[in-house]
Amino acid sequence: MTAIRNIAIIAHVDHGKTTLVDHLLKQSGLFRENEEVEDRMMDSMDLERERGITIAAKNASFIYKDVKVNIVDTPGHSDFGGEVERILDMVDGAILLVDASEGPLPQTRFVLSKALKQNIKLLVCINKIDRPDSRINEVLDEIFDLFIDLDANEEQADFHTIYAIAKDGIAVHDPAEKDNGENLQILLDWIVDNFPAPEATQDAPLQLLVANIDYNNFVGRLAIGRIRQGSIKVGDQIMVAQESGNKNVKVTALFSYQGNQQVPVDELHAGDIAVVAGFEEIFIGDTLTDPNNPQIMKRLKVDEPTVGVLISVNDSPFAGLEGKQVTSRKIKERLDRELLYNVAIRVENTEKTDTWKLLGRGELQIAVLLEQMRREGFEVLVSKPQVIFKEEDGKKLEPMEMAIVDVEDTYVGAVTEKLGKRKGIMMGMDSKGSGRTRIEFQIPARGLIGYRSEFLTDTRGTGLLNTQFAGFEEFRGPIASRNTGSIIADRKGKATGYALDTLGDRGRLFVTPGTDVYMGMVVGEANKGIDLNVNVCKEKKLTNVRASGTDDAIKLAPVKPLTIEQALEWISDDELVEITPENVRVRCREMDPNKRKQNKKKGL
Repeated sequence: MTAIRNIAIIAHVDHGKTTLVDHLLKQSGLFRENEEVEDRMMDSMDLERERGITIAAKNASFIYKDVKVNIVDTPGHSDFGGEVERILDMVDGAILLVDASEGPLPQTRFVLSKALKQNIKLLVCINKIDRPDSRINEVLDEIFDLFIDLDANEEQADFHTIYAIAKDGIAVHDPAEKDNGENLQILLDWIVDNFPAPEATQDAPLQLLVANIDYNNFVGRLAIGRIRQGSIKVGDQIMVAQESGNKNVKVTALFSYQGNQQVPVDELHAGDIAVVAGFEEIFIGDTLTDPNNPQIMKRLKVDEPTVGVLISVNDSPFAGLEGKQVTSRKIKERLDRELLYNVAIRVENTEKTDTWKLLGRGELQIAVLLEQMRREGFEVLVSKPQVIFKEEDGKKLEPMEMAIVDVEDTYVGAVTEKLGKRKGIMMGMDSKGSGRTRIEFQIPARGLIGYRSEFLTDTRGTGLLNTQFAGFEEFRGPIASRNTGSIIADRKGKATGYALDTLGDRGRLFVTPGTDVYMGMVVGEANKGIDLNVNVCKEKKLTNVRASGTDDAIKLAPVKPLTIEQALEWISDDELVEITPENVRVRCREMDPNKRKQNKKKGL
């Protein structure tokens, strides 16, 4: 039997995890020398490649010095923290990757706290040491302080550090040697020599906790997890322990990882990561075990969702023109399918049969799911995100976030003022002496809805804003919503350059000439806090009198199409986002302007 190491790479978003895994796979001898291998091969989803972030945890493996290393690339964004928690249950060691300039950020704290709780062995890797603004020694001190702050024991706090330039595939023991580094050999050696082999009992009844789910067109649903004890082979009768009861199934296929591919095998033993087929239904947290001597494991639990939206069938005047999946049955099936993979998402029924409540960890997680649905041909309407409140001892509690902003000194005042208005409390401030300041705020999660785009505007695109869930606290009172109004089309037709030109000084437009519009569709953001109902289809009246300069070409300000995230952040409570495969539109809930007036008078 081959010796095994099960490890994960954990870090804050954009600190280089996926790039490092790619180079580890390449340098382990997994590919032929002349084989073409794409960059960021671990990010297999289109959305991951486009956004440059990892959304779903991925497994891979390589063999180095006769040791099989199963390695998991985990997401770094806090909205996908559900992925990180269950993946750490499959491994015995983790490489904590930290950017040499940015240092530990909120998600670094989150993933490290989970790793310390699991008591897995940690190797610290300081990445991007070639950055001109790197602060290697300060970052190392910050990492040590973070370990102490998270109550690491003496053994955990005595971590080993390796320095890397992941994009070049280089690792060194001393950052001063970075120009002499050639490859990742010292990192590969450390993995096989110092990470522990999995504790596993071979001659015991089968025990495997399902930590991830996949799907194969030929064999159906796949359960992925580490074999804690015993062994499993094709044709075995096993028991699946589920919340709804226990079932006996036959293993129809078995796969192991070779690189980032699943390859069929006949048998796998304790300690290895297995991919098992043979189920009609399988869920994350289920246990696969021996039916004659069941060894059921405790189910996996992850943090509760904190944000929710209402998702419903599209009923706008353009419904069904751009998408193929438009019925309530198709939408519900797709949401149910997401629940199989995504342990941090929840779907609840509402009083309406064509509307559901979609709950998640944050706006980004919900926006990513909606973007995936859009690309699959779905049309849906989505409400403004709302936080989930709790009642405890007669008190109303709301989810809080720890927001860490890193801004140029010039913008500290503007950011502090805005976050203060949103009920944020400053918890700490650290001037780096490089013209930038890092400030820590505790702020209600609802105070951050709609703030990110405003933050980028206020800091001229140079600010960094990272958030981390910080538990529930007593409700902090009302927060003022956006102070601008909407520019709303009052009829159906095509927007004209002439009409849009007349609106140029009234606000920011979302549409261009030739765009199809309908009554109740929001076509821009008004400068003042009142809604404007306008005719954007108005054409210039032609006369037989022509004067020089009268018909100069109309010059409109460029329009950047709204993304799903921007639209969800921007809309007010009485507006909806219409998402189709071709467009992201904003519309009023009540499209008739007269009825909207009546509803406002009634306080609806």
